[in-house]
Amino acid sequence: MRNGRINFIFILIVLFGVAIISRLFYLQILNHKFYQAQALGQQAIFQEIQGERGEVFFAGKTKSLAINNDKWLVYINPQEIENKEETADALSEIIGDTSKQILSKIERGDSYTLIKNKLTEDEVAKIKRAGLKGVHLENQPGRYYPQTKIAAQVIGFVGGEEQIGQYGVEGYYDSILKGEKSFTEGSRSSVFFNPASIEVNSLDGSDLYLTIDYSIQFEAESLLKKAKEDFNIDSGQIIVMDPQTGRIVALANYPSFDPNQYSKEKDLAIFQNSVVQKIFELGSILKPITMAIALNEGKVTPETSYIDEGCVKIGTRNICNFDDKKYGEQTMTGVLEKSLNTGAIFVSKLISHDVYLDYIDKFGFGEKTGIDLQGEVYSKNQNLRNGKEINFATASFGQGIEMTPIQFIRAFCVFANGGKLVKPYIVEKIVNNQREELQTSPKVLREVINQSTASQLTTMLISVVDNGVAGRAKVPGYYIAGKTGTAQIAYEDKAGYYPDKTIHSFVGFAPALNPRFVALIKLDNPTSRSSSLSAAPIFSKLAQYVLNYWQIPQDYSDD
Repeated sequence: MRNGRINFIFILIVLFGVAIISRLFYLQILNHKFYQAQALGQQAIFQEIQGERGEVFFAGKTKSLAINNDKWLVYINPQEIENKEETADALSEIIGDTSKQILSKIERGDSYTLIKNKLTEDEVAKIKRAGLKGVHLENQPGRYYPQTKIAAQVIGFVGGEEQIGQYGVEGYYDSILKGEKSFTEGSRSSVFFNPASIEVNSLDGSDLYLTIDYSIQFEAESLLKKAKEDFNIDSGQIIVMDPQTGRIVALANYPSFDPNQYSKEKDLAIFQNSVVQKIFELGSILKPITMAIALNEGKVTPETSYIDEGCVKIGTRNICNFDDKKYGEQTMTGVLEKSLNTGAIFVSKLISHDVYLDYIDKFGFGEKTGIDLQGEVYSKNQNLRNGKEINFATASFGQGIEMTPIQFIRAFCVFANGGKLVKPYIVEKIVNNQREELQTSPKVLREVINQSTASQLTTMLISVVDNGVAGRAKVPGYYIAGKTGTAQIAYEDKAGYYPDKTIHSFVGFAPALNPRFVALIKLDNPTSRSSSLSAAPIFSKLAQYVLNYWQIPQDYSDD
């Protein structure tokens, strides 16, 4: 009997052991992967990480235009706060909000309640030292523009709840600048979290190196501010461009804004870059285009003459020179020197409408330039395509034909580079983690006029500065080629032009016989009587600065 009991107990023990071993075999062998995944789910932590946004630099990395500058905020979890009044008082002394305001937020009871964002470094340090229970600091990636208003329309800004690049380079290159998102995995025990290693830098966005020269940009913006003082302009733009490659050396707008404070701007139009986002009628700076077409087609030479009667009748309209004067017999060079509307009309009558339109398209006046800035616009100049004589007559001297400043300066570069249309660009190279990803290559789109025509036109434009209306654009020791323009401003909501509003402009290149840069000065509604007194002198100052800055040898001595 006794042995039977012992055997029974032994059998039970054996059966229990077999059951345990079977269960362990089931758990550890047959369902190992399932339970391993469950364990990992309890032990692993996945944390989202965001690569840093790429930074933006002026040419040669001389100065930063956009950099990353982390911002701190303070929030509370009321459920963790033991003494609400003491916490409110302590925070009030640090951040400046009243204890009553803070206490009301604490009493709401939300698990995450924002107290203040954009903390100063001093506020962050004091909150850390205070060690307040239930009070937490959070670091958020921020964007800082150290040059404030300089090149603001070029850079744009990062804004909105989702922190998206808007306007300018920030908008155009947003997908390249912004870092990528990923997740890092770590393990958790009852005591600590142990993160797994990850190459965070590989998620960072790319840096941009612009073609903009900081010194020339600064000078251009200073000249526009001075134009506000001297001529009370409503706005203005200056572009400096390398005619051989399309590199934008300076792109200045007035007025400007501080991208760090963009949310304080009431007039959102100030964010627009007028160089690429606003069209205008050009006035007499277009006359060299008309003349170049006739020269290239063999219809005129610089010595071809006509008789100026002061006015020309087109249909029912009588079109006169800007000063209502008669100049008698004039050569084509004289037409540009004196900026004669009748001379431009004389030339346009020698060119068929189809040929004129073909050249307008070749010069790029019916298309975007493709510059790498957000929001570029253009005009198709549809009114020219209806075939009316009056439209071609007025277009010949720059009225009734419109475009953006970047479209026009690109076209004018054709005269400085021997007849080629180039693509303008503003980003020189893209670099990611010190490794160059892209170097912009200059792009020639097409030949517009031949080398001979470009040389003839250059000689004529030198004469405009030396002997004509653009004398104030001269720079001692250098040959300058250029043209003034004074254009009426069209009404926004009806046909016709404002009787008392004009746009003054000057476009030119230097040194004229070996051009290193082309510059366009555009002043919107200045108080000056003509562009020869406003835009031309500004070009002279800018050109003198660039020639000295680049140490370009003089063409001749004044001695």
